[in-house]
Amino acid sequence: MTRIEEAVNATAGEVITHDGDPITASFFSTSNGYTENVEDYWKTSLPYLRSVESPWDQDVSPRFNNTVTLTVGDVETALGVSLPEFGDFAPITERTEGGRVAEVSIGEHTFHGREIREALGLDSSDFDWHREGNEVIVETRGWGHGVGMSQYGADGMAKDGRNYEEIVTHYYQDIQIDDTTQAAESYVLNFTKDDETD
Repeated sequence: MTRIEEAVNATAGEVITHDGDPITASFFSTSNGYTENVEDYWKTSLPYLRSVESPWDQDVSPRFNNTVTLTVGDVETALGVSLPEFGDFAPITERTEGGRVAEVSIGEHTFHGREIREALGLDSSDFDWHREGNEVIVETRGWGHGVGMSQYGADGMAKDGRNYEEIVTHYYQDIQIDDTTQAAESYVLNFTKDDETD
């Protein structure tokens, strides 16, 4: 708590903005070595939530790699499909810029990696999987949605001697660290102009 209080007090009166507006400061636990473009996970686009390298996670996070074993029946129920018994049972056909699964095919069905992650309760949408008899083995890299700042990556940057400004400008692109009063005035002004043009 002491460290948290020190950090809050040291940055009092500051806010992260993009083009004068406060950002959506998305964060998550552990990257797979890269963060994710926001539109590759959520159906929105924000210019400051772009895929960037995050090599620190592998050395500092206890959940960089994880393996889970699921029954074929549980996977079929969760996804509403029947899994083929032979061959490449569910090929990953496309990955995102951040290395996570963009598309996987199961029979005639196509899923986004986020759908698989959420349905099966996986750590990450960066995964490889294979079938062994009546089991599906899933190996994941990273922990969380992957958009914005990696907490373990930020911790690794800090341990390398980077300050908070260097950390936030790495994970959030083309942003500014502004005074809250000025940012609030700018936001109200922009909001008023938008309202007048509607």
